[in-house]
Amino acid sequence: MNLAHVDQIAKAVLYEGYMLYPYRPSSVKNQQRWNFGVLHAQAYSDAQGGEEPCSMRTECLICGSTDTTLEAKLRFLQLRTRSTSQAGAGQAQSPPDGWQEAVERDVSLPEFRLERLISEPVRHRFVSPAETQCATEPRSGGDEIVVRRQSEVCGDLESKAEQLRDNLFKVTIEVRNTTSLENPASSRDEALMQSLVSTHAILGVEGGEFISLLEPPDEFQQLAAECQNVGAWPVLVGEPGQRDTMLASPIILYDYPQIAAESPGDLFDGTEIDEILSLRIMTLTDEEKREIRQSDERASQILERTETMPVEQFMKLHGVLRSLRPCKEITQ
Repeated sequence: MNLAHVDQIAKAVLYEGYMLYPYRPSSVKNQQRWNFGVLHAQAYSDAQGGEEPCSMRTECLICGSTDTTLEAKLRFLQLRTRSTSQAGAGQAQSPPDGWQEAVERDVSLPEFRLERLISEPVRHRFVSPAETQCATEPRSGGDEIVVRRQSEVCGDLESKAEQLRDNLFKVTIEVRNTTSLENPASSRDEALMQSLVSTHAILGVEGGEFISLLEPPDEFQQLAAECQNVGAWPVLVGEPGQRDTMLASPIILYDYPQIAAESPGDLFDGTEIDEILSLRIMTLTDEEKREIRQSDERASQILERTETMPVEQFMKLHGVLRSLRPCKEITQ
C-alpha cells in the first residue's frame, strides 16, 4: 500500500470540519464539533436510541485469488481537554467554551491472505490509555503552563472475506468503539472525549485489485450494489487508473479525489474556497487572532500560514479552471 499518494486526501478527511472559520472556540460555528465519522461508545449510542453511531462498516470487492493479500489501516482523532495557567500563578483555566484539541491515532492490521480471512475473521483490539501531560509554553505575556488530559478509548477492527466467484471476493471491515462509560447519559461533549472522531480506513491490496463501487464494470454492477456500507464511502485513491488502494471515507467522494495543487494547506472546510477563507482570515481583529493563537495549535498554524503567504502564492488561488468530468449519454 503506497500511502504517499493518499496521505493528503486522508489528512483532509481526518480534519474535515475540525474547526471552522473564524477558527475561534467562542464563535457560534465552533460551539459543537462538525467532524464526520464520529463513533461513540456503545452505551452512549444506546442511550441515544442508536441515533449516534458506535460502529462503521465497509464492504468492497476485490479481483484476485486466495493468495491475494489485504492490508488495513484505521485512522481517527482522539479528543483531549486543554487548560492553561500562568507559570507561578494560580488555578488553571480552560480555553473559551471548553475547546477540545485532537490527537491523531493510527491502528494497523498486518497483511493477511484472503484465504485466511475467508476461513476466519481477524479481529484486532486497540486501546489508547488515559493520559495527562503538562508542559510550559512561551507566550507574549510570560510562560504558560498547559495541561492536556485525555480519557481512555478502546475499540476493535475486524476484517473478513467471502469468495463470490473464482476470482472475485467481498471484503468486510468493521470498526467498533468498545469503550466502557461510567455515565452513558452524559452530554455529547463528554461522550466525545471517549469517541473515535473522523474515523476512516485505508485498504491496500497486493496480487489483486479493487473494483470501483461507483463505476463498476457491467459484470459486477449487481454485486457492487449489494455491498453494504454503513458510515463509510469506499473510493479508489492514488493516481487515476491505480486499483491497489481504497479509502473508506466518512464523507462522500469521487474515485481518485485530489487536493488542488494551489492549496497552501488544510483549512478544515472542504465546502469553502481557499481564496475566500484566506481573505476572511486577513480581516480578523488582533483580539480574534490572539484567541486563535491561545486556543488551538492547528488553527494557529492556519493563521500564521495566511499572514505570511507570499503574494504570488495568494494569486494562484484565484481564477483556476479544472477539467470537467464528461457526462454520460442519456438514452431514452
